[in-house]
Amino acid sequence: MMGLPRTCLITWAALVALLAATLGLAYVPMPGPLNIVLALGISVAKALLVLALFMKLFRAPALTRAAAAAGLFWLAVLFALSATDYLTRKVEPAGDLPAPTGREYQSGGR
Repeated sequence: MMGLPRTCLITWAALVALLAATLGLAYVPMPGPLNIVLALGISVAKALLVLALFMKLFRAPALTRAAAAAGLFWLAVLFALSATDYLTRKVEPAGDLPAPTGREYQSGGR
């Protein structure tokens, strides 16, 4: 049986280390949006490792790279549309409604 190439082992170790960093980051409170920024940075690093070394995208033919770029473009479009929907919603208070008690559904009251 042939052993794994050294590059694959190093990439796997880096992915496991980044996974551990993501897990550790989930338990560390940081001020402001720093947790999200660091988590997204770690996820981008993991994605680049997978794209570059496992998928061999940077050495792939031009058509394969174009298809991957088109997929990322449409993913960005979907994120942008979702963000515009989320950011343009109005939050209106529900008013002073009483909390449901269950008595509303008892028989005989109708």
